[in-house]
Amino acid sequence: MLMQTHEARLSALREELARRELDGFVVPISDEHLSEYVGDYAQRLAWLTGFGGSAGGAVVLKNDAAMFVDGRYTIQVRDQVDGKLFDYKSVPKDTMGDWIAEKSAEGARIGFDPWLHTRGWAQAMEKRLAKAGVELVAVNGNPIDAVWADQPEPSPAKAFVQDDELAGRSSAEKRAEIADWLKSEKLDAVVISALDSVAWTLNIRGADVSHTPVALSYLMVQADGTADWFIAPDKVPGEVASALGNAVRIRPKDGFSDAFAALAGKRVAADPERSVYAIFDRLDEVGAQIALETDPAVLPKAIKTPAEQQGHRDAQARDGAAVSRFLHWLENEGPKGMVDELSAAARLHDFRKENSELVDLSFDTISGAGSNGALCHYRVSEETCLPLEPNSVYLVDSGGQYRDGTTDITRTVWIGPDAPPQEVKDRFTRVLKGHIALDTQTFPTGTPGSALDVLARQFLWQAGVDYAHGTGHGVGAFLGVHEGPQRIAKGRGGQAGTDQELMAGMILSNEPGYYKANEYGIRIENLVLVEQRQIEGMEGEWLGFETLTLVPIDRTLVDKAMLSEAEIAWWDDYHAKVREVLAPKLDGEQLAWLEKACQPL
Repeated sequence: MLMQTHEARLSALREELARRELDGFVVPISDEHLSEYVGDYAQRLAWLTGFGGSAGGAVVLKNDAAMFVDGRYTIQVRDQVDGKLFDYKSVPKDTMGDWIAEKSAEGARIGFDPWLHTRGWAQAMEKRLAKAGVELVAVNGNPIDAVWADQPEPSPAKAFVQDDELAGRSSAEKRAEIADWLKSEKLDAVVISALDSVAWTLNIRGADVSHTPVALSYLMVQADGTADWFIAPDKVPGEVASALGNAVRIRPKDGFSDAFAALAGKRVAADPERSVYAIFDRLDEVGAQIALETDPAVLPKAIKTPAEQQGHRDAQARDGAAVSRFLHWLENEGPKGMVDELSAAARLHDFRKENSELVDLSFDTISGAGSNGALCHYRVSEETCLPLEPNSVYLVDSGGQYRDGTTDITRTVWIGPDAPPQEVKDRFTRVLKGHIALDTQTFPTGTPGSALDVLARQFLWQAGVDYAHGTGHGVGAFLGVHEGPQRIAKGRGGQAGTDQELMAGMILSNEPGYYKANEYGIRIENLVLVEQRQIEGMEGEWLGFETLTLVPIDRTLVDKAMLSEAEIAWWDDYHAKVREVLAPKLDGEQLAWLEKACQPL
């Protein structure tokens, strides 16, 4: 029998926990690969609670339940999750461990799925609960799966080859490099479970997760350069098997756990940040010697080959033309008051789909009108959708997946017909100045992203304002729109990626912003490529950024008097490049709009 209400689902889960002699269970947003975006089959938190955000978790006890989300989802969680069933808890002020310890009796047994959490999470939770006399228990089989009668099956989509010409390196070369690393570290094998790392290493892609072209699978690479690829056999067409050759053994995904027996007594690497608890548990169980090492695909994947760099430029030109068509349409239709957030996002998708090379969006479009634009990770829905009011600010953050590149762009536009207020122009221009400062900075090799973050914030700080997100994230090559290890963000607390030095070939976003609660949001985002720079009289090696995203920035929001001559020159040079690249792709009124939008400031 299908359970239509979240109350019924919660009750069914509690009955299942009682049957297993568990007093509670932790429900994350996760899959067995610790993916940022997960397939429908793994949307256990959404099924149980109704919460549709991309980060958060729940704890269910016998008589209590709570949702844990950070400040990005304070409003959304209250809209989507019934407060009669779940308490609302704010991370990081409230922690799951403290809440469970407070609500649980001594001797309670709290379950967790070892295929959905890192070992570090489990160890920290176990230590916290032990102080309260509460036991953390790894379950065998997720209890939600036992009561979710109509749970979708994992995607049956076929894997496909990412051509060597687009990748710039063959899978054999990549596996040989990993094998050389294993031998240098005196290791016998490495377990790779992050889906984008598997895809990159094998030069394959898939369609198993929305917006991220990956195939649900695991990989074990041996020190001799051979590999075992664990994937449902019917997902591997003949051309994929042929492209991989005999050195890659294709094995059923459901045999992954049993395959660990062959690693007994061997020195095996696994990434503690990218591999689930269950992998380490199996390695321990079979008697392997575990080496905690960063996934060897992570850094080389981030450093794009010349072929990937050129592919990204081509994808950006294609995508920039689509976004420019949308902005031309929006300039005409927005002031009429007939467009809302959902229809605007759909129209932008339509413009992208006009190009047959679009494979997918790279994430759900953030389409934020007025006060919704002030929610920096806003996700539009039927319940939250606002109209684009005349004389208001509209923020749209979107991207496309193309076989030769992944795009991500934010533009903030003024919906007329009247001129924007001075405060809005001031804030927009400060964001622009920070964007330009980061874009034009040169820096010595070895510089981490955290060292550059303040460049983008400085003009906002001068006005006593800031933004509560990072300034830049890594981007994949027809892979994840968010890719490590590089980031540009405040470096406090050893935040992941902020200590990673920026290296030539890496692609990052440059996206400072400003958000006035309950009124409007501003963000300007381009993607940039780290490149080597030559400076007269330089000592050592230096780097800078090539701007990849090419779409006009709304000039009506700029206070020219606040810009220096150098900043005006940047604006003029950038828009001259936009016109040069996009003009051949547009015609008629759209071309005329581009010409006007790209005039010197």
